[in-house]
Amino acid sequence: MRLRHPDGTLVHLAYCSNVHPAEDPAGIHEQLRRFAGPVRERLGVQRLGLGLWLPAATAALLASDEGELAALRAVLDEQGLEVVTLNAFPYRGFHDPVVKHRVYSPDWTERARLTYTLDAAKVLTSLLPDDVRRGSISTLPLAWHTAWSPEARSAARANLDELAAGLARLQESTGRQVRVGFEPEPGCVIETTTQAAEELAGVDTDYLGVCLDTCHLATAFEDADDAVARLTAAGLPVVKSQLSAALHVPDPAAASGVLGTFVEDRFLHQVRETGPDGRLLARDDLPEALGGEALGSEPLPGKRPWRVHFHMPLHAAPQPPLVNTDDELFAAARALLGGKHALTDHLEVETYTWSVLPAEARPTDDAGLIAGLAAELAHARGHLHALGLEDV
Repeated sequence: MRLRHPDGTLVHLAYCSNVHPAEDPAGIHEQLRRFAGPVRERLGVQRLGLGLWLPAATAALLASDEGELAALRAVLDEQGLEVVTLNAFPYRGFHDPVVKHRVYSPDWTERARLTYTLDAAKVLTSLLPDDVRRGSISTLPLAWHTAWSPEARSAARANLDELAAGLARLQESTGRQVRVGFEPEPGCVIETTTQAAEELAGVDTDYLGVCLDTCHLATAFEDADDAVARLTAAGLPVVKSQLSAALHVPDPAAASGVLGTFVEDRFLHQVRETGPDGRLLARDDLPEALGGEALGSEPLPGKRPWRVHFHMPLHAAPQPPLVNTDDELFAAARALLGGKHALTDHLEVETYTWSVLPAEARPTDDAGLIAGLAAELAHARGHLHALGLEDV
């Protein structure tokens, strides 16, 4: 969907297709017809934005095969879909039975990550609508934190410099600019906007910046206004923002039973609690935060509220006493788009966890998922209307 900011900026709102498991061109075509087109129809809009996830092998194929690329464009047109942004965070297998830490591999110390991202950028220049000259790609925040070293930082910076140079060459040859946003996420080298300002200092900001995920922002207990001001002061553009909600647990002790229904095997659900000195207490996954002898982990104290990196449906409250962080999402949208000037123009609803929600909240068929995705987009659009943006 397209909206207009009061300053005249055209703002694109999409949903991210990493909610769907297809990884090859035929499967992607099928998911566009099975889900994305029907979501557009349910919303009653002529054109719907899609934040397309392309795994590495498919990005490489599309970058080298004009026939395959033309076939994808044809299906997008047929279904009334447009693509201005890609998700190039998961490299492959995002809906494997167990993903967890594998989603961070390969990381930005490895050339495979560079190759994948440049392939995705090349594809995006061919998918952009005729009246759009700039696209965006989201990627992982360099690496998972445990393997980071001065040598790793040096290798990653070399790849980032090569990425920017490659994107510049692509713009020169196609006339279309693609920018890549590094997405702060709990447990990664870049977990917060403070770390983004540190680790990305000196990058070529014509092509590199930040993808601000509002679930991750909330999980890290970051204040949205402070975060956006920090990025602005560092000169880092918000290339795109993923509108997503985390799980908020006001009283962990009272919610341990219902929290157990969110434990699942596929995705990593980092948990944070504010300690008595203001520093964050952290666990890599929800089972570790809950604790237990079998895990060999010390549970979080649970004396203060928890935030759980579990992407929650934007429009639907979870089972009490749990809540989602929609208020924090709106605060971030306000910080980015509520002022005189739009600070980003690509927005993507990214709730990829529909298939692992507790049973009572999980769609049971295609119609249920289509309805949920459409409701999320309508909810996000309502927030944007409240900030003064108008439909185009």
